[in-house]
Amino acid sequence: MNLSLTGKTAVICGSTQGIGLACAIELASLGARCVLMSRNEEALIEAVQELDTPHLHRFLVADFSKPDEVKTVIDDFIKNNEVHILINNTGGPSAGPIFEAKEESFIHAFNQHVICNHILVKAVTPSMKKAGYGRIINIISTSVKIPLKNLGVSNTIRGAVASWAKTMANELGEFNITVNNVLPGFTKTKRLESLVMNIATAKHITTDEVEAGMITEIPMKRFGEAAEIAAVAAFLASPAASYVNGVSIAADGGRTGSL
Repeated sequence: MNLSLTGKTAVICGSTQGIGLACAIELASLGARCVLMSRNEEALIEAVQELDTPHLHRFLVADFSKPDEVKTVIDDFIKNNEVHILINNTGGPSAGPIFEAKEESFIHAFNQHVICNHILVKAVTPSMKKAGYGRIINIISTSVKIPLKNLGVSNTIRGAVASWAKTMANELGEFNITVNNVLPGFTKTKRLESLVMNIATAKHITTDEVEAGMITEIPMKRFGEAAEIAAVAAFLASPAASYVNGVSIAADGGRTGSL
């Protein structure tokens, strides 16, 4: 099975921590030249040092709450560089019931996820078509299959990203460009820590009690590791996944209750 990414360039968004950084580490280990993209330059400098042969990789500074800035940065990069792999990964919207969500929260999240994803895909697909090789991978959430409690805005926007991705897969497949989604379940990240803390505060219980309750919902009886999610993304990015297109793969220990 060919998993080699030697000679491939990958842009990985939200890659200074958590699943994004884990994806960069995994892709670099398979031979890809990684371009980390996030808003925090200092954190990006540190993250690059965690990759195999750090001098081969670079970073781009862009704030995903500002689509115009993302467009300027990626357009400038693509002038002199090819991109074969794009991993769209951005921190999720704040938790809370959908009924209580402010209208501007939906607009902000839509721009941050759907619009920025779209900007990046439009920028990198010409070089993918030229190379005859393209992999677009969106790190979303299992909420695209079953909405999660207290994540009203996130459920809405993640679903939009999944529908956008399936439509894009239908249009780009003929160019040997695949578009797929990875749906992480409860994974050990700062995002999960924040959710646990919010639930604990709202229910006036300890974080240990919250985590214990979450784990009972998972058949494997543990949280996932960021590296386990990254391994799925790396497979989708590889030549081995050449005929996998337009799918959403849950990496959640079996928690999602749908087929």
